[in-house]
Amino acid sequence: MNFFVAFWDVLRSQPSRALAALYWHVTGRKVRARNRLRVGLAKSLDVYKHWVALVERGNVTAADAETTMAAWPYRPVFSILVHQGADLDQIALKTLMQALHAQWYPRWELIIVPSPEGPPLAPDHAERICIAGPASADGGEALRIASLCASGDHLLPLPRGAALPPTALFRYAEALQPEPMADLLFGDHDEVDRFGIRHRPWFKPQWNAELALAQDYLSQAAVVSARAARRALDEVPTGDRAAPYALALAIASRDDAVVRHVGHIQAHLDAATALSSTAERTAVVRHHLRQGGVEDVHVSEGAHGTVRVDWPLPIPRPLVSIIIPTRDKIELLRACLGGLFSLTTYRPFEILIIDNGSVRADSLAYLDECARRDDVSVIRDSRPYNFSQLNNLAVASARGDYLCLLNNDTEVIDGDWLTAMMRQAVRPQVGAVGARLLYDDGSIQHAGVTIGLGEAAGHSHRFQKPDALGYFARAATAHYVSAVTAACLVVEKRKFLAVGGLDEEGFAIAFNDVDLCLKLQRAGWRNLYTPHATLLHHESKSRGKDFSPRHIERYMRELHTLQDRWGTRDYADPLHHPRLDRSQEEYLLRLEDL
Repeated sequence: MNFFVAFWDVLRSQPSRALAALYWHVTGRKVRARNRLRVGLAKSLDVYKHWVALVERGNVTAADAETTMAAWPYRPVFSILVHQGADLDQIALKTLMQALHAQWYPRWELIIVPSPEGPPLAPDHAERICIAGPASADGGEALRIASLCASGDHLLPLPRGAALPPTALFRYAEALQPEPMADLLFGDHDEVDRFGIRHRPWFKPQWNAELALAQDYLSQAAVVSARAARRALDEVPTGDRAAPYALALAIASRDDAVVRHVGHIQAHLDAATALSSTAERTAVVRHHLRQGGVEDVHVSEGAHGTVRVDWPLPIPRPLVSIIIPTRDKIELLRACLGGLFSLTTYRPFEILIIDNGSVRADSLAYLDECARRDDVSVIRDSRPYNFSQLNNLAVASARGDYLCLLNNDTEVIDGDWLTAMMRQAVRPQVGAVGARLLYDDGSIQHAGVTIGLGEAAGHSHRFQKPDALGYFARAATAHYVSAVTAACLVVEKRKFLAVGGLDEEGFAIAFNDVDLCLKLQRAGWRNLYTPHATLLHHESKSRGKDFSPRHIERYMRELHTLQDRWGTRDYADPLHHPRLDRSQEEYLLRLEDL
């Protein structure tokens, strides 16, 4: 894109950024100027239009695809499954057929299950279309009828009002070449408004079992193997619009399932056509968990169209050891402990305060007062500040089966925070659990950690406005993440010790939590972020910033250790997306060709 075209676009909504970019441009620093505009474009209302023009259209041509397909050893047939609605008449069918004939990959068939309200259809291309009966108003039943009629190797349930871009089947077939037996492929999608303008692209993460329970990010653009579908159809409940979601969830959740994400826009959804409702998805998740033998879990409609799953706690509840390093700054510790004692509903817990050399008289007096409580212990260690060392020292004295690492500059504002975290931490497959942390102004400080941001690690959705949902409600949704911050982290003590705890030598202060989480992940446990535990975090008020002059040398040493140990310079976090900007903690489209 021409610099001045981008400049005028950014100038409309972000004049200061545009003028700064112009200054750098005219003074000869053109790389810096383009970087300014790139971020500006990524935040503009027309960003997706720019992305389609700059990135998508340059991906591959039909001629390239023809050459690629000629060498494929596996040439599957795709069965496109459509449940007819009142809007699928003869004209709409002709439009659908035109879109299918425009597919770069030619091996497909169309299966239509009539519905009672649907008008009669007279297909022009009978050899490529099967009208499967009997007519059904039930989405689950229609899915069964279509699946049994299909002769293809893979099934693609097409949502009502959706259209496939010409590249869709080519991209699915391409993804199947290394793994022809894949059970489920799911792609990204966008929406099309009544003027035909594409908007609201959803660039999705890799398979994430916890996120898939909270929101349907699979079925809008999914392909399932016919073999896996027929095996799972008995698990699909009756219902209308949520049947494809129920099928995708049943297939993907099997222990031996092969699930792959196709990182391209694979469907254009009609913005005016409603997909499944929150109530329907909630019913699907409840049914799915019961089918898997989970009876004592509570499933309810969550905020912002999500589904909330509250996993059961053991009876009796396990003891949690809350570990809080501190040094003076007694006003912070007092606020932190006040919320623990007066608001926190979870019991039982003990508190281990690690005093790292407090010297003020009021601090020592308050610590002595705390130590007189039966549920508080004060451990004193006056060695130079080493966050990892202090926490490991306290863990050795902890009586609880579960540990909660908690900064002294956090403040409880929701009494159920520890209950919500423990509901996740007690699950066998879960490693570390992190909370939703807010700055004093209510903006997001932590909603999970993404590895690879800035060639290191960054907090997803940091600085987004109070009550922000994040990228497609991600900040408001419980899901697996690569890492969480130790400012508020719960983990089973057994798992913490199994991976060696926090690294005292490599990560005395920075990135010790990221290293711990990646070790837990490598050992087979999944780290998880929950928005249902919310605390304030007065970040770094107790020890200062990593980038202050007296800390920068140590910080850079720990940064390089992280990069060398875990390869974060080019790490592709499975919960991010290659099309999103790795230099930003916001979920912004990457416009690399500007």
